[in-house]
Amino acid sequence: MATAATTTTTTSESTPKLIMCFEPMVISNSTIWQGISPLSSGLPVFLLQLVLVVLTTRALVLLLRPLNQPRVLAEILGGIVLGPSVMGRIEIFGVYIFPARSLLVMETIAHFGLLCFLFLVGVEMDVTMVRQTGRKALAVAAAGMILPFATGAVASFMLQSFAGKNIHQSEFLVFLGLALSVTAFPVLARILAEIKLLNSDIGRLSMSAAIISDTFTWVILALTIAMTQSRGTAWASLWILAWGVAFVLLCFYGARRGMRWLMRRRISEGQSVGDFHVCLMITGMMAAATVTDAIGLHSAFGAFMFGLAVPNKGPLGVALLEKLEDLVTGLLLPLYFANSGLRTNLSTVTEGRTAALLFVVFVIASIGKVAGTVIISLFYLIPLREGLSLGFLMNTRGVVEMIILEIGRDRRVLDDEAFAVIVMTSLVLTSLVTPAVRYLHRPVRRRLGYKRRTLQRSSADAELRVLACVHNTRNVPSILSLLRLSSPTKRSPIFVYALHLIELTGRASSLLIVHNAATSGGSRKHAAAANEHPSDHISHAFQSYEQQATSISVQTLTIISPYATMHEDVCGLAEEKHVVLILLPFHKQQTVDGGMEPIDPSIKALNENMLLGSPCSVGVLVDRGLSSKSRSGRNSYSVAQLFFGGPDDREALAYTARMAENTCVNLTVVRFVHGEAAASAARSAEGLQDEQLDNSFLTEFRLRKVGEELATYSENAVNNAEEMMEVIRTIDSGRYDLFVVGRRQCEAALELMAGLADWTECPELGTLGDFLASADSATTTASVLVVQQYLGEPVGGCGPSMTEEELERGLRHHLNKGDHRTADGNGAAAQPLNAVHWY
Repeated sequence: MATAATTTTTTSESTPKLIMCFEPMVISNSTIWQGISPLSSGLPVFLLQLVLVVLTTRALVLLLRPLNQPRVLAEILGGIVLGPSVMGRIEIFGVYIFPARSLLVMETIAHFGLLCFLFLVGVEMDVTMVRQTGRKALAVAAAGMILPFATGAVASFMLQSFAGKNIHQSEFLVFLGLALSVTAFPVLARILAEIKLLNSDIGRLSMSAAIISDTFTWVILALTIAMTQSRGTAWASLWILAWGVAFVLLCFYGARRGMRWLMRRRISEGQSVGDFHVCLMITGMMAAATVTDAIGLHSAFGAFMFGLAVPNKGPLGVALLEKLEDLVTGLLLPLYFANSGLRTNLSTVTEGRTAALLFVVFVIASIGKVAGTVIISLFYLIPLREGLSLGFLMNTRGVVEMIILEIGRDRRVLDDEAFAVIVMTSLVLTSLVTPAVRYLHRPVRRRLGYKRRTLQRSSADAELRVLACVHNTRNVPSILSLLRLSSPTKRSPIFVYALHLIELTGRASSLLIVHNAATSGGSRKHAAAANEHPSDHISHAFQSYEQQATSISVQTLTIISPYATMHEDVCGLAEEKHVVLILLPFHKQQTVDGGMEPIDPSIKALNENMLLGSPCSVGVLVDRGLSSKSRSGRNSYSVAQLFFGGPDDREALAYTARMAENTCVNLTVVRFVHGEAAASAARSAEGLQDEQLDNSFLTEFRLRKVGEELATYSENAVNNAEEMMEVIRTIDSGRYDLFVVGRRQCEAALELMAGLADWTECPELGTLGDFLASADSATTTASVLVVQQYLGEPVGGCGPSMTEEELERGLRHHLNKGDHRTADGNGAAAQPLNAVHWY
């Protein structure tokens, strides 16, 4: 079956040519019971190869994970292990598992997987990111390419006699220079995602520079192939270049517009992206690859450019990534690396001088890339450690370099020895990227200028920065209603970062999308918001609120990340934006009969992780129809805070004190004091200090809010949980729309709630919050906001402690002032207060 006939023919010039003829392979054969080996058929051999490739790659991924190595390293090493360098030395393995007759099928499918992968890389690239980073990214990309390319150009003259025999010097110069200067965008994206730098300044800058570097690499490679495709005819090269330019223009000005028209049409008809659209895009990718291959460029160039033309911010790009990326990166791409590994034979490295020279050249080029990047970084006032981290990130190599080396070897620019040495050197250098960046980059330093992380420490005249998280469109109305109650004024405006949280299902790396208000506003002309992508619908809702309200600004963003690590992305964003309060929706939503049903258990875990690692204060909103009050035409809200004591209760009071400035809010603060039986219990020094801070804070609140008739205040003495629950039932009686409570109470309050703690179902709400939000409790049907104060640094009660003289002066000052309330919740600001600001 595997017989191969070899014949030697001689032409008129007496030049011998070797011709190998393989017997056609049978796709499937009879069973093993007929005495025929299943490996004599093409399909069983290919399936076995695929199984071995996936298992080997996955095993190496697990082995390299403790070393924080990117997945591409395991895939390339897996190909080398399965190739002639390791397993291929076993005769049976090479004859039966990877016979020569099967390599054509494997190579064809592997290159199809490569085309799909490069197509997705183009879809994943956000070219607008380059515009956001501006000239800085262009300078970094240029510095990362020029010095290594110059190193390769100089080294090509020394290495040509060893690595490129009987070739043109210009070809070898270009291929070696590109191999030294390229930065692998897909590998870089995955490294940044793993070390949680994807949405940082250095992450965005390196990604933008990598996009520029990859694009220029493809352009230069296409030009090189075109100019050397027909060495004898200059007109042929010019035709290739002309058709290549026409193809790129057709992709961006023809295909891209067609995709946008198709999406607008489907959206206007109320239809989403389906299998038809995905198949249409794959067909277009294959057609583009065929065209570029036919005109003399590499087929990978066509697939990449067609993917780059896909509008990646719309539903089409998201659908392509969700439906294709797992299959391509998990199955087809490892097959490509295995195919490359089968052609990489380390035993061909026999000349130590050649290997040493190539290794030294790559090391010098890598040092040059780091040095050039550091120089540009210092010019743009980027710290030295950040510049070094950026330089190492720009040294990431992977798929694009493998393609360059494969093309160079196929065109006999590189021999097998040079190919093997370059591949192994690139693996070694790429393996250093993640450990070096982890050591150099220390994001904790970003927190030095981030001091006001709580409402209690924030100045009354400062802008309040809120990060409002939503999972779906149902979370939006309640968050907007809460923001309306927060009393944005000209004296203290509110800047809202509206963050849509989407679970990562089809991408290999987290993604942060910043929505453009102008673009989103224009798209409303085409269709109703209900027919748009959920992110666009959420963006429109917040932007509409921004237009209607005053003294409030909104920026909408979308984070696509796994729920297991999403809290790290959200916390990183809050840290970067210097947010004071993060608002999270509860993981349960109200049903038609008034009960509460869970949405997704992962949201519960996300909230718990946010409460544990948040860099600022956090509020968890349990919505029980808070937004329905505004839709029903009501202009007033009744808000009650239950105050037991402790940092979280003081933070909640700072928030409700802000609400009290809104004429639409009727605020009631109820303090639970300990009866004689509870007060006689011994308390620790910390508990006594907390009680003093509570008394001071409440005194200020009564002077500033109750004294101006902005709120009402009462106290209730209780001795146990039963009395406490009875008081809460008496307070509510269906009068309140929103309860605000602290997540953690003071030491004495915890003793009162000891019995309730045993029945807590949702610890992220705390004992009291869980009691109010419990579906089994008939205590209240109001919405509940549970507030947790950031305690990462000492919080001194209400800022600078006020003496009795200051309190008296403050009281006289406020009694002599006019009404500071706004005309409405979003109207003109109150006059600035000259007294001590306490929230």
